[in-house]
Amino acid sequence: MTIQEIRAFNRFYTNLIGALNYSKHLYTPYTLTESRLLYELAHTPRTDAAELRAELSLDAGYLSRMLTKFERDGLVERAPSEQDARRQRITLTRQGRGTAALLDERSRDAVGTLLDRVEPDDRPRLVEALRTAREILSAGEASADGRRAARRDGPVLRGPLPGDLGWMVQRHGAVYAAEYGWDARFEGLVARIVADFAADHDERLERVWIAELDGRPVGSVMCVRDEAPGTARLRLLLVEPEARGHGLGERMVEAVVDFARDAGYREVVLWTNDVLSAARKLYVRAGFTLVAEKPHRSYGADLVGQDWRLPLVDESVVDSPS
Repeated sequence: MTIQEIRAFNRFYTNLIGALNYSKHLYTPYTLTESRLLYELAHTPRTDAAELRAELSLDAGYLSRMLTKFERDGLVERAPSEQDARRQRITLTRQGRGTAALLDERSRDAVGTLLDRVEPDDRPRLVEALRTAREILSAGEASADGRRAARRDGPVLRGPLPGDLGWMVQRHGAVYAAEYGWDARFEGLVARIVADFAADHDERLERVWIAELDGRPVGSVMCVRDEAPGTARLRLLLVEPEARGHGLGERMVEAVVDFARDAGYREVVLWTNDVLSAARKLYVRAGFTLVAEKPHRSYGADLVGQDWRLPLVDESVVDSPS
């Protein structure tokens, strides 16, 4: 009976989400597997072919054919890995990121349409049921293959899901109040930044990453357009105290820099405060330079604000006369 119920649900769900005719369902030339591969490339910086093959349980030849198709369509670039020349590094081009973002948007819209058919009072029960199924099945797979499960449950970066933007505001307010004594005015600032992003942003030039560990959000960062032309701004970097030590902060800063470079920005800037020593070390390691400091009183504390900058182009070449 259990096997029959699971098979019946699989048939129901694949039909519900259009998995058997995914390209028509989302008006895309890419299959479900190809779209999933694009998603992984968009949300995992500096992925190599071997990692993709293991993560998605793909045949090497099948993966190679998909990557060849993406390369022909101008979506990806392939090069030897910096760590191991025998491995192949895969990165999305600017066109590839745009395509992945479009597919992600259409997928979100499809899920939103699906949820519109569910009564609001039933949605928490639905989410809890899905989470329970995932936890039970993941535990079973961990017993069968502990190595793969450990990799899957490790820290990952992904795009925001419904509710994640609100989570960013709440956790910034709570963490900074607990660690630095900052008052509600800081949470209000974060809320305005997040609200501006939610109300109007260009997916090709602006992005939010959520760090996830063991299936739950534990960090965030944002890349947005600055007022200065050609300038990206890194904002709202946060790692939960219990998730520190996994290299998530460094990965998120790296994701912002890589995204800004691929998007064609000339530089990345950020503003922080001198008391955030751990974050400042991350910026230094990423190549940022401190360009200005100014004392101020904000959020109920005396602080020293700092402006940091990272050029993404060779300024000596850009500024030289033609």
